[in-house]
Amino acid sequence: MNGKKYAAELIGTFWLTFAGCGSAVIAAAFPEVGIGLVGVSFAFGLSVVTMAYAIGHVSGCHLNPAVTVGLAAGGRFPSGQILPYIVAQVVGAVLAAALLYAIARGAASFDLAKGFASNGYDDHSPGKYNMMACFIMEVVMTMMFLFIIMGATHGKAPAGFAPLAIGLALVMIHLVSIPVTNTSVNPARSTGPALFVGGWALQQLWMFWIAPLVGGVLGGVIYRWLSEEPTGVIEGKLAT
Repeated sequence: MNGKKYAAELIGTFWLTFAGCGSAVIAAAFPEVGIGLVGVSFAFGLSVVTMAYAIGHVSGCHLNPAVTVGLAAGGRFPSGQILPYIVAQVVGAVLAAALLYAIARGAASFDLAKGFASNGYDDHSPGKYNMMACFIMEVVMTMMFLFIIMGATHGKAPAGFAPLAIGLALVMIHLVSIPVTNTSVNPARSTGPALFVGGWALQQLWMFWIAPLVGGVLGGVIYRWLSEEPTGVIEGKLAT
């Protein structure tokens, strides 16, 4: 059964990275009909909504190391499952980035130097925000994401609506933070594209692991303090 949970996390994170980053690389600036910042934001949110309904009952649909660690900090996920979940998520993201790269390079206009949806700070921030501003943004956005996930999957929350709340939260996060960091809040999603861009993307990847993990822990701990019961595990279903 655990193997199926890991496979679900791999597939789900693959979909989030491929659909979300793919929207940025392929469709965001497409001549005349590009989806832009709003479209990319919705692509990430919809990827989570669709996968939450598809695999939430299998793995809990974390799709994100920061979510896994944050849920553990909030008492909603067993610590012994953290590492295999994270490995599955990173593998899924890397496979998605590899497939996206293979497709994107089929266009003569493709240029890996444009960033390939990687996250960055200073000169590699879309809005040229400095390292501290980017770090704070990633911590706060991931903290609130975990807070919302903990609340939406609470046993007393409206049944069946958790995927919508979580997906819409991710849309809002992207709408605010794409200009700052190109939005990570997910170390796996950041790792996939960075491996192909190399150079600066790999050098700055540390932030997009540390800041989301810090934010995830804060969000989980704060919600646990706010509402201790019930403390059902988010492993194999979205709401307990």
